[in-house]
Amino acid sequence: MEDYIINLVVFGVISWTTLFLLARRIFQKRSFDFCNRLVSIVHAILAVVLASLSVQDWSSPVSPLASKSSPQQMQTLAVTVGYLIYDLVCCQFDNNVKIDNAIHHLVSILGLGAGLAYQRCGSEMVAALWITELSSPFLHMRELLKELGYKDTDLNLVFDILFAIIFTCARMIVGPYLTYVTLSANNPLLIKAMAVALQLVSFFWFYKIARMVIYKLSRRTSSKRMQSS
Repeated sequence: MEDYIINLVVFGVISWTTLFLLARRIFQKRSFDFCNRLVSIVHAILAVVLASLSVQDWSSPVSPLASKSSPQQMQTLAVTVGYLIYDLVCCQFDNNVKIDNAIHHLVSILGLGAGLAYQRCGSEMVAALWITELSSPFLHMRELLKELGYKDTDLNLVFDILFAIIFTCARMIVGPYLTYVTLSANNPLLIKAMAVALQLVSFFWFYKIARMVIYKLSRRTSSKRMQSS
């Protein structure tokens, strides 16, 4: 791995940490999780923008497969690795440590780190980054709205549904295809393993999201029936 990429990862960790501390300073009455999710939203938007800009050919976004990563792809992945390291450490200081989230971060750090070390598979990994971060702002906005007092409101339900739709399209439709082409191409074994692991994590989260949406819609329907009667 080239020195400038390592420096960019370190700079990323410092920058995301600084942004979190700034958010804590500005939103002193809000929770630890609230401020961390603000940072996560900034990263998700930045990651999607950088990933989009690093695509070499939009007529075939995942091409060329198993090829040497471009400098822009390497930089995009380094920014996200820096964020993931920050977030993994940051979440350990929260009162509510989630094991599934920690596993997801570790899998992502190993996978992206391997891509940076090999300096290959940039097209596949940037596409995976785009897919995984596309729904993230809606995920975090759901939780921010709850803390702002909009829990169980129509606005919160809208973000629930938008998150579920975007997550399903990105990770359950495009995701399996990306996993397939990653496995089919001449990629390192570690990259293939991480692609499968990430897709399995996506299946697990899809199951939880589907249950959440069904529960909220059924509860909303029952509530309206009781009010009408």
